[in-house]
Amino acid sequence: MRSPALRHVLTHLITPLLMCVGMGLAYMGAFVTPEPNHLPVAVVGTGPETKAFARSVADEAGDALDVRTVPDREHAVDLLRSRDITGAYVPGARAPEVIVATAASDMGAMAVQKVFAPVAAHQGVPLKVTDVATPVDDDPTGQGLFFLMIAVSIGSYASVAVLGGAGGALPMRSRVLLTLGVSVVVSGIGALLAGPVFHLAHHDLAGVWSLAWLYSAGILLIGVGLHTFLKRWTTLAMMVLFVMLNFTSSGGLFRPELQNGFFGTLHAFWNGAGFVEGTRSLLYFDGDGLGRTVATLLAWLVVGLAVTAIAGAYERARAGRTAPAHRETGQEAEEEAEEAVAV
Repeated sequence: MRSPALRHVLTHLITPLLMCVGMGLAYMGAFVTPEPNHLPVAVVGTGPETKAFARSVADEAGDALDVRTVPDREHAVDLLRSRDITGAYVPGARAPEVIVATAASDMGAMAVQKVFAPVAAHQGVPLKVTDVATPVDDDPTGQGLFFLMIAVSIGSYASVAVLGGAGGALPMRSRVLLTLGVSVVVSGIGALLAGPVFHLAHHDLAGVWSLAWLYSAGILLIGVGLHTFLKRWTTLAMMVLFVMLNFTSSGGLFRPELQNGFFGTLHAFWNGAGFVEGTRSLLYFDGDGLGRTVATLLAWLVVGLAVTAIAGAYERARAGRTAPAHRETGQEAEEEAEEAVAV
């Protein structure tokens, strides 16, 4: 190709085109056809009729449901509040009941009702639906936490282009300090959105901010460290890690029981799931499972610190072997920042 300018443009177009393909595959693969996949449900009762009914439901559903029996309603409610099951069915000749927790997953609660509604219809009696964990009125679907995660994510990964590119002239230690400062600001914005602005968090706002800080700092540190090695490809890497794989596996719209095995597996250890599930635990489930999600976010933070430490050591070694390293021009850094923000 004879024109350097044209080659430069075409080379930079590779990133948005790969983003287009990746976003389409990830989002459509995760969200277009939600179906129960080993959705955990319980049938309340201990008698032979209850066990036979549970077995028939399991046989008919196949891999869509994981059906268990529990001895009483109280046990079922405890399992719902610990999010070990998505719903429970209490058989009854006059008033069969489905128990759900919409704060854990509005879509999951709907899926459970859809499973057991035909049973009540066959009996010719109305199905009672009891919700033991409802979202706040300001977030009736419980999906506001997912969009909060998106806001914190964008503020974090878009800042990487500036910190890694325009900040490339600074030593790694200074970049890390700047990164930690930016994470405080981004998580503070998230807390403001969750509390005073949209009222998603009616209590424990400091805890929401802490989770947002852990989440943001992990993303920023990983991105700043990766920039040393990937340069202009960092934006694509950040999109893959913290948008394509992250948003789709977070459980914010569909919990893993309504997705295929790939996204369900990622949900167990990805940082977006740690933030969403941790915030749910804090706001709706009395902190149940919070320690596990905090451990997930801490693990990502440690990975970020390790990546920046490796990057810093690499930069020092390279500076010792060669003349002063060539720094990116302001124009290239600006292109990266604009590209990240535009996406």
